[in-house]
Amino acid sequence: MTGENTFSPSDQAFSANSNLHITIQEGSQNSEQLLENENNDLENDCEQLFEIEGNEPESERDDTSDQLFDIQSNDHENDGGDINEHLFEIEGNDHESSRDDRTIIDYQNGGSQEKAYPPPVVGLEFDSYDDAYNYYNCYAKELGFAIRVKSSWTKRNSKEKRGAVLCCNCEGFKTIKDANSRKKETRTGCLAMIRLRLVESNRWRVDEVKLEHNHLFDPERAQNSKSHKRMDSGAKRKMEPTVDVEVRTIKLYRTPVVDAVGYGSSNSNEGETNNHVDRSKRLKLKNGDARAIYKYFCRVQLTDPNFFYVIDLNDEGYSRNVFWIDSRSRAAYNYFGDVVSFETTCLSNNYEIPLVAFVGVNHHGQTILLGCGLLADETLETYIWLFRAWLTCMSGRPPQTIITNQCKAMQSALAEVFPRAHHRLSSSHVMQSILENMGAIQEYEAFQMILSRTVYDSIKVDEFELAWEHMIQRFGIRDHEFIQTLYDDREQWVPVYSKDTFFAVMPNFQKGESTNPFFDGYVHQQTSLEEFLDVYDVVLEKKRQEEARNDFESRELTPMLRTRCYYELQLSKFYTKDVFIKFQDEVVMMSSCFSITQVHTNGPIVTYMIKEREGEEIMRDNNRNFEVMYDKAGAEVRCMCSCFNLNGYLCRHALCILNYNGVEEIPFQYILSRWRKDFKRLYVPDLGSNNVDITNPVQWFDHLYRRAMQVVQEGMISQDHYMVSWQAFKESLNKVRLVADKHV
Repeated sequence: MTGENTFSPSDQAFSANSNLHITIQEGSQNSEQLLENENNDLENDCEQLFEIEGNEPESERDDTSDQLFDIQSNDHENDGGDINEHLFEIEGNDHESSRDDRTIIDYQNGGSQEKAYPPPVVGLEFDSYDDAYNYYNCYAKELGFAIRVKSSWTKRNSKEKRGAVLCCNCEGFKTIKDANSRKKETRTGCLAMIRLRLVESNRWRVDEVKLEHNHLFDPERAQNSKSHKRMDSGAKRKMEPTVDVEVRTIKLYRTPVVDAVGYGSSNSNEGETNNHVDRSKRLKLKNGDARAIYKYFCRVQLTDPNFFYVIDLNDEGYSRNVFWIDSRSRAAYNYFGDVVSFETTCLSNNYEIPLVAFVGVNHHGQTILLGCGLLADETLETYIWLFRAWLTCMSGRPPQTIITNQCKAMQSALAEVFPRAHHRLSSSHVMQSILENMGAIQEYEAFQMILSRTVYDSIKVDEFELAWEHMIQRFGIRDHEFIQTLYDDREQWVPVYSKDTFFAVMPNFQKGESTNPFFDGYVHQQTSLEEFLDVYDVVLEKKRQEEARNDFESRELTPMLRTRCYYELQLSKFYTKDVFIKFQDEVVMMSSCFSITQVHTNGPIVTYMIKEREGEEIMRDNNRNFEVMYDKAGAEVRCMCSCFNLNGYLCRHALCILNYNGVEEIPFQYILSRWRKDFKRLYVPDLGSNNVDITNPVQWFDHLYRRAMQVVQEGMISQDHYMVSWQAFKESLNKVRLVADKHV
């Protein structure tokens, strides 16, 4: 539409819907021609691919939504006393035809008796179109401007109105044919408007709002406008929007039309009511942030039908927490969801944006994004809501290991939502916090070196306990409260206690390494939310280009070998470049291992002691002993350093024992598929099941849609992939039509 600079999902939903007809009541010829051409193109494209029934009842379209999850959330009432349970029913329809899914929020009546007309906000509802029109007209009259109907939508083959845009009378400019008219120019291109839509409850909801005018108000001229002259006594009564303070049930659909941040009481004592609102329970946003979030979500959903997001509202209807994830991240979790790091750097350090991120590791050892959130606080209730939303989005499959920083509320939430997952604290984060808290200690450099050796070089629990005791005695920190607290939690962050936990080469548990936040270099202390959303897609695209480049180099380039050991040559054919380099270091370090001694035999299981020469003095000796068990029957090997359990590739000690026993190739069970260069994966989440009820048409649609989307994603890889996919679609459609012809 002309004059519309801001995207609205309703534009797409109405114009692309074959059941709706758009009529322009007031507008330029250019806008009419543009809409007519757009609808013709859409209808022609659809007719070429599919046969669509044009008169399908709208109720049938709405009933195809599949419920994704129900989340129980506890919210405090205004008086801060009782706790109410709020049911978040997240219903999503992953089908392309459901672009007009929307958020429904049910409120109890608040009995508003205000005398003034409050400004319109997204989410206000009215019993009829006339009520909505009269409300906006009265609001405009009080401010001193006039309104008109810019456009309206009616259902095809029916005169029933389905939507409308009411705009300021100064919207747009003169048309070409009126340019030479002697009539005074009154239009200034003003963008002030509201968009209305008829929703399932047969109420009219405000779908979009623009309050800013680019001209001065003229009450005298507005008084004589057509819209105000047509006001009769019945229309002059104050129209009460059906918005209330207390939220009971919130239903969030895939494409929310409610700007949750804009909600509030429409009572005349609004200022008084807001004084009692606990602002700590609200997401801290600046002017324009809410609209930026809303526009971004709507824009992404047009190109990514599997994009998912949830907004958590407090009792007053203000947004409290937000979570979102795109389809590529949801698909990546199916392959790389074994280890997840939960980043809270921005939230914990009081950044401008309270950003949190779920981060995983792909087959190159490169961090990948698995979801983002904006949180109002760091309370137990907030973390439970976020983790449940994320888990439900991932089809209820928790990670094997989740790594976080130190936060008691977060740990309690993890124990409740992920009871079977291994929860570990980031060793690098804990070490950094220790050094920051002990900055005033004497012999700081010596303390730093001994602490690192104690934490990272201990290969047995008893060894760590003795080294820790020696450290706290030497530096006199036995009674230090912070050190004692960390010691009590040692099983969650000291590597020697996590030998059976897989970390997928996460640098959080590697000596001398630390992981940078996923958005490091793009998000700073003062970065605004709008600035973040502007670079969000840029960051993801750079990460994906880096992954594509690593895929190409791993497939096409042959790594340079550093030894004559066949183990190195063997895995150079399987592993990606970056992971192979880490394994290659282990092969090179085999030369430092010597003096293999058999110390115990139990049937086919033999225990060896292998010495390793190290470059620096540790535990009063340059040599260290490592115990390695080898099962001759099953060709299984395990070293006490647990390198394979931690990182997913064998250590130098295990390789020496395999070589000592004449094993020419690394056994297949020690070549993880997640590190392979030929690793095949899809970029759309497989949310369905192959078990389809053949009597249920809804399940037919779900199953076919998800499988078709996988073909679409694969078809976007290259031009050749596109041509093959397009040919397959045409052949499939012809075969389906032949089946239909047989039943005629």
